Amino acid sequence: MKRRHFLSYLTLSALTVRSGLIWAASKRVTTHILPLWPDLPPGGGGPAGDLVISTKGAQRNIVQPTLTVLTPPAPNGRAVLIAAGGGYTRIEMGKEAWPAAAWLTAREYTAYVLSYRLPHEGWKDGAMVPLQDAQRALRLVRQREKHVSVLGFSAGGHLLGMAVTRADFRSYRATDALDNLPATADRAALIYPIITLEAPYTHTSTHKMLVGNHAPASENAAWSVQEFVNPQSPPFFLVQAEDDPISDPHNTLIMADACKRHVPVEMHRYSSGGHGFGMGRPGTPTMAWPEHYEKWLKS
Repeated sequence: MKRRHFLSYLTLSALTVRSGLIWAASKRVTTHILPLWPDLPPGGGGPAGDLVISTKGAQRNIVQPTLTVLTPPAPNGRAVLIAAGGGYTRIEMGKEAWPAAAWLTAREYTAYVLSYRLPHEGWKDGAMVPLQDAQRALRLVRQREKHVSVLGFSAGGHLLGMAVTRADFRSYRATDALDNLPATADRAALIYPIITLEAPYTHTSTHKMLVGNHAPASENAAWSVQEFVNPQSPPFFLVQAEDDPISDPHNTLIMADACKRHVPVEMHRYSSGGHGFGMGRPGTPTMAWPEHYEKWLKS
């Protein structure tokens, strides 16, 4: 490991512990961090300094994109790649990724938590950098695991939705032999995801960060997940609350309709719960979705 990566590993390891992973040691879950890229990420540029973690566990200033691998004591042979949301301005690890990883490892799934680059942080490849990281992460997990599924929340659902429906799309030039592996998933769960960037659903931070406020219709379509669902896409599991104020509730309906023409889809919609409910918001029907998800993962 090169010196820069080694120092990043040490820094990230300490910060990860402070981010809410103390539970891992108590549950005998092994954790380690993998840099996504052998050297600098594609395109170059990016921020300087240390990873910034908010009091609620959200990450920004992603200098080195990584995978945090959480391995349970008795792995069941299945892995889940997790991407939290945050409108592509931050990554909501504390609210979404770490709770999801805890839930999965308690059920003997190996969890891979993705810390992906954010488009507005000075990367030369701009809007493409999160997708580059997601495709690279899928290849890395695929190299290590026999069965790979993805779990994305909000903008993280958009990111992983784009990644698994565009497996043949080359978002970056190959950097090593790993990039010759397919960037595919066996299953995909998208929780209150941003799916479409097309009108009239252009109000989101995801739209602003990826294409800007005045993007042409063709650009909006090029970043809309439903446009790329095809017979080679994995089965999908969709969750959303009908009172979601950020991801218009039509997002899951649009995605489900695209899936029905090509691949199996299971959708769960709840009367209340809002946005950002993670593994379920107490006092709302959204507390039920993990049970359905567990059955779907096993089916």
